[in-house]
Amino acid sequence: MRAVICKEFAPYQNLTVEEVEDPVAGPGQVVIDVKAAGVNFPDILLVEGKYQMKPPLPFTPGGEVSGTIASVGDGVQGFKAGDRVVAATLLNGFAEKVVTAANQVAPIPDSMPFDEAAALITTYATTIHALKQRAGLKSGETLVVLGAGGGVGTAACQLGKAYGARVIGCARGEDKLAAAKEAGADELVDYDGEDLKARLKELTEGKGADVVYDAVGGNYSEPAMRALGWGGRFLVIGFAAGDIPKMPLNLALLNSRDIRGVFWGAWAGQFPQENGQNMAELFELYVAGKIKPMVSASYPLDDVTKAFDDLMQRRVKGKVVLTA
Repeated sequence: MRAVICKEFAPYQNLTVEEVEDPVAGPGQVVIDVKAAGVNFPDILLVEGKYQMKPPLPFTPGGEVSGTIASVGDGVQGFKAGDRVVAATLLNGFAEKVVTAANQVAPIPDSMPFDEAAALITTYATTIHALKQRAGLKSGETLVVLGAGGGVGTAACQLGKAYGARVIGCARGEDKLAAAKEAGADELVDYDGEDLKARLKELTEGKGADVVYDAVGGNYSEPAMRALGWGGRFLVIGFAAGDIPKMPLNLALLNSRDIRGVFWGAWAGQFPQENGQNMAELFELYVAGKIKPMVSASYPLDDVTKAFDDLMQRRVKGKVVLTA
């Protein structure tokens, strides 16, 4: 089979696509014929050695896949060859086949295309955990989404609306704002052309927002934090802007605001039952038409660097996927 190979921690342009041996399912494992694999910013950090974990070299990146079961190992129940599934693999997803633990696999609805399924796991699972378990978002509250035109941002807009929140989507430029609007944002803020704090205060009539969902970091975090009202919750999702902000802690004291970290992968490992319930809810919301992953482009494995370029150049509206 063919797979993307990272031989050294280096710029992602050094990745190669090579022939490797097909994986074999061990006890408790399944092999999946990969139809699509979601591409995420942490994949770039992994191959460049900038992530909080460093896999042994060489390795194949790719943490989320969709496809069909090719074979099952001893002791696996509930799956058979031909089943349509998604899987959170952490690694090895950018390949024609992948082996993974059966407890990391979930069936997908027959109505769900493989590219949308591959775009669901990381962004929507992170977001549902953020809004439910971390923020406790309630119907009628105001949710501010930074980076609202990207993968997790569009997921946050859709899930926020599904939970009955008023969603303010913040992004840079007309294309990203249009993606946020398509994802359900009620109000839009261009944080390159507007005073973010002042505009958020205006849109909330001085009350302030209830929840900020921040996947961007950089210069946008502090003004968004200052726009939170009493008891507001600031969700730390990631730092797509590249800079980790140094937040003045007095902002947490004022208005009794909370700063809450969101690390879905670690939480899912500790609470697999609750994570499974979240995933089941996501598929129910999809079938009900309340969420729909936005895929802006699909590339073959050979064009993995083009997919990463799309992310780095901020051309992605929603998600980009690789197809095997």
